[in-house]
Amino acid sequence: MKARETQGMLLGLVGVMIFSLTLPMTRIVVAEFNPLLNGLGRAFVAAVPAALLLAIRRETWPTWPQVKSLAVVSLGVIVAFPVFSAFAMKTVPASHGAIVNGLQPLAVAIYAAWLSHERPSKAFWASALLGSALVVAFALQAGGGSLHAGDAWMLIAVGIGALGYAEGARLARQLGGWQVICWALVLSAPFLALPVGWLAWAHHVAHPGPVALKTWLAFGYVTLFSQFIGFFAWYAGLAMGGTARVGQVQLLQIFFTMAFSALFFGEQVAPSAWLYAAAVIATVVLGRRAAIRTAPAPARA
Repeated sequence: MKARETQGMLLGLVGVMIFSLTLPMTRIVVAEFNPLLNGLGRAFVAAVPAALLLAIRRETWPTWPQVKSLAVVSLGVIVAFPVFSAFAMKTVPASHGAIVNGLQPLAVAIYAAWLSHERPSKAFWASALLGSALVVAFALQAGGGSLHAGDAWMLIAVGIGALGYAEGARLARQLGGWQVICWALVLSAPFLALPVGWLAWAHHVAHPGPVALKTWLAFGYVTLFSQFIGFFAWYAGLAMGGTARVGQVQLLQIFFTMAFSALFFGEQVAPSAWLYAAAVIATVVLGRRAAIRTAPAPARA
């Protein structure tokens, strides 16, 4: 079991590394794209490779109860987080968005206790709270210690997005990690077609203008990696290692974001960032060792 948990943690780490560029790339896209078009459009486009993969693998259609769970996944990771985080990136820097995004692992653990009947020990909750506090403290320090209106959008994105993470992890134990995101994208595509088409026409086709290459590349990243490939590793990791436990790996996302920003965009990273990162890693290790039991699911009438 420990080997399976370790593999789940590693898969979760791969997913976090992919997700760590989502907010910076989204900030590039919304400079020229409508935030709602970015949020919904990336899922609509990602539904194409998802449908092809499902067809090639000849996957059987999910059952009706699974479809209802997929609707919850779609609400969280296809609609809420992409849309509301895009609105946030119109008003706050990507690094500042991590102030609220740092609370997502704690929210995922709470949803896991509700949906997957995981019962983390007091030691786990203590390490989770400490890790979240360290991430928020660092983000506040880096952002000048102030909050902005965009933080409200990020709070909504995190609150509903974490629900999609936890429900997707529960469903991945039945369908498989990559199948969950593929089915969620395919089943949501018919509902996205009309709003995406209207937004594309209203904001770009009816008023044509050149779109920078970096904007298209950033949109390609959030479509192919943030909305599609990243969830292959993420949902598989949550299902294998436990939703609450593996979810804590996301505490490291802000530090990966800074590292990639320094590597690709030439941003300077303060030495204190790595001290915070080391402290957060320590809380993840403590959470990894803390006991988490699974309570029996309540009987259905």
